[in-house]
Amino acid sequence: MVLNFIKEIVFLFTTVLGTLGNISVSVNYMFSWWGGPEKKPIHLILIHLAFTNIIILLAKGLPKTIAAFGLRNFLDDIGCKILIYLERVARGLSICTSSLLTVVQAITISPRASGWRKLRPKSSKHILPFFSFFWILNALISMNLIHSITSINLNMSQFKNGYNYCYFMLESQKTKWIVLPLMVLRDAVFQGAMGGASGYMVFLLQKHHQHVLYLQNSKLLYRTPPELRAAQSVLLLMLCFVFFYWTDCAFSLFLSLSSGNNSEIIIIREFLVLGYAIFSPLVLIHRDGLPAECWHAQWKKLRKCPSHLSV
Repeated sequence: MVLNFIKEIVFLFTTVLGTLGNISVSVNYMFSWWGGPEKKPIHLILIHLAFTNIIILLAKGLPKTIAAFGLRNFLDDIGCKILIYLERVARGLSICTSSLLTVVQAITISPRASGWRKLRPKSSKHILPFFSFFWILNALISMNLIHSITSINLNMSQFKNGYNYCYFMLESQKTKWIVLPLMVLRDAVFQGAMGGASGYMVFLLQKHHQHVLYLQNSKLLYRTPPELRAAQSVLLLMLCFVFFYWTDCAFSLFLSLSSGNNSEIIIIREFLVLGYAIFSPLVLIHRDGLPAECWHAQWKKLRKCPSHLSV
């Protein structure tokens, strides 16, 4: 009884907190995009990442919050298919968008003489095609859910596991061997690109740190460029993503191999699924700040408000 009450409160708090955090980040970057003198493509990527996080929280966190409070039969069959499909697509979009963010930031801070610098996107026209590709890719990979998801009001004997309000029906082996390799390949490719770009940024930041130490020893004043401060924020986001993704994978593997009733592990995994969507905006807000007065100034256009987010 006490565990269920705690679960209800934590689900409600984290869902509301994560949604408000992502809305704050997206609104800030929208103001920067429309009202700022320079429209940075990376701002568009962060808006898209915040949007996918909101979809995850609303599609997965909100129904689970409602279900945790006892209202379990609130979705019909079509509602279950839509919610779970959107949540799966949004999780894939989160992986793809995070990878794109890391790669673009690594290209942005690369030396001017480097060949990677030539690949730097100069406008949104170079970013929007990636978003279209991500949506089409993840929408196709998740198509199997339309047939395998149903509500709890139907025949319970065909279900293998549930979401408290929606259930997966048993799939054919042929469908599994088509969908699973595609998901693994997608995650491997985009996380590989994310890992390579993150390693490259760490290398560049290390070189910058050595340069700063040299200037300090030479008693010369040097300020860290905004691009490098942005790279530090992106690396922090990627560490957050890697932690929640691989911890979720570890718990999922444990549950698949376990034959007993592990209700506590299931609850922990439910929070891990929402972890990145909740904490990624908090990382940006804590590191760079999102003052409300800047939004007001951008909206009224009475004065220019410097962006506190250096990404």
